[in-house]
Amino acid sequence: MARVIVVTSGKGGVGKTTTSANIAFELARRGHPTCVVDFDIGLRNLDLVLGCERRVVYDLVNVLQGEARLSQALIRDKREKNLAILPASQTKNKDVLTLDGVGRIIAELAEEFSYIVCDSPAGIEQGAMHAMYYADDAFVVVNPEVSSVRDADRMIGLLTAKSRRAQMGEPPIKEYLLVTRYQPKRVAEGEMLSADDIIDTLRIKLLGVIPESSDVLQASNSGEPVVQSKSQAGEAYKDIVGRYLGEDVPLRFMNVEGGFFSRLFKWGK
Repeated sequence: MARVIVVTSGKGGVGKTTTSANIAFELARRGHPTCVVDFDIGLRNLDLVLGCERRVVYDLVNVLQGEARLSQALIRDKREKNLAILPASQTKNKDVLTLDGVGRIIAELAEEFSYIVCDSPAGIEQGAMHAMYYADDAFVVVNPEVSSVRDADRMIGLLTAKSRRAQMGEPPIKEYLLVTRYQPKRVAEGEMLSADDIIDTLRIKLLGVIPESSDVLQASNSGEPVVQSKSQAGEAYKDIVGRYLGEDVPLRFMNVEGGFFSRLFKWGK
């Protein structure tokens, strides 16, 4: 049975699309047929991050409105055979999404794919609600700042109350925390929230932190998932997928490189 993952946040600009692209790519690389769906109607950035923007002919809205079959709109990734992308439309009319229509697309995707990753718009607008409604798992993405964490807490409340699982009385969506743009040095100096601070507020399971890195922006601009590289950010996304799949992967990138505990760890090897 397919597993539906929504990548969500309360605040924009925290790295949801980058996270969606890299999580989906890594799941596919590990052999799991995966489709990543861009629900950010009007913006459509996922195809840019995955480097397939020139291949978009039909999109999510075309399928919803019966103007194209799902098979016509899906873009197969050229690098990873197990990955497909369903791009968003650049239409300004976000009312074209309906719960029934999204449900039909999710059901059809579930016939082929093991994981369906839904890249949600930020906040509580209708697109975000549609993206999360059918989710089994939620990756809640936050930056280590108070406003981001506060807005994420609001989204967790909606996941608990407004999802299909909540309405049907089924087991709740499993919520996982991802902290992006993490800078251990600034955390140590008290300039940034720590992962523990965020966990204390949100009370959901930490899947991992993505260290602040220019590699992420460079990869996004070139249409290549950073998870393909050996950068710290790429390694962090690989770790996160491993933990999500149940592997025992130690947390990394939480402490200052060269700090006391880091040196102690190296001496002990």
